[in-house]
Amino acid sequence: MENIFECKNVSKIYKNAIALANVNLTVKKGRIVGLLGPNGSGKTTMIKLANGLLTPTAGEILIDGMPIGIETKRIVSYLPDRNFLVPWMTTNQMVNYFADFFPDFRRERADGMLENLGIDRTKKIKTLSKGTQEKVALILVMSREARLYLLDEPIAGVDPATRDYILRTIISNYNEDATIIISTHLISDVEQVLSDVIFINRGEIVLCDTVDNIREQKGTSVDQLFREVFKC
Repeated sequence: MENIFECKNVSKIYKNAIALANVNLTVKKGRIVGLLGPNGSGKTTMIKLANGLLTPTAGEILIDGMPIGIETKRIVSYLPDRNFLVPWMTTNQMVNYFADFFPDFRRERADGMLENLGIDRTKKIKTLSKGTQEKVALILVMSREARLYLLDEPIAGVDPATRDYILRTIISNYNEDATIIISTHLISDVEQVLSDVIFINRGEIVLCDTVDNIREQKGTSVDQLFREVFKC
């Protein structure tokens, strides 16, 4: 199976609001993909559908050729756009929790990243800075041996140095046969690590292409093209 993620005529409607409108999309294995669009464009809805937190109003989503279910959740590692860490736990306790819950969790990988950052693992999560909490969350998610990583706004709200660390962590801590989908509106920060991009706006796919094609055929950066496509 060449594709890790497929949307087939997928729509998602909240009451009277259309979040996704008849989306058809395929993402190949072994790619780092930017899911790019303005706020409210449908990025988070698509990520949640892929993770099984939402169900489509119409259409079908496949992960590695399988419909969303227990089997797909075993191969997907998800970083939500909201803090999921348990505030009264220590970092050590969060590591133990992930190790107990996910059979594919690699404790040695998490230990190495936490040590490199000098994070005090005995402190409770609620006492850590926002940037440190985001680093811990990303370390936990990237320490799974998943086939598909879904990262929803992993660099929003942190300083540039932390962004650089997060991007380095993403690149250096995943299997090359796995795929990463990064949802963000901070294009210039993530462009350096992307192999493909998906532009989404008002629930519809505007563009789906490789970064190399955009640079060679359009003679522009992803960030510049994004600004042109989504200019007010």
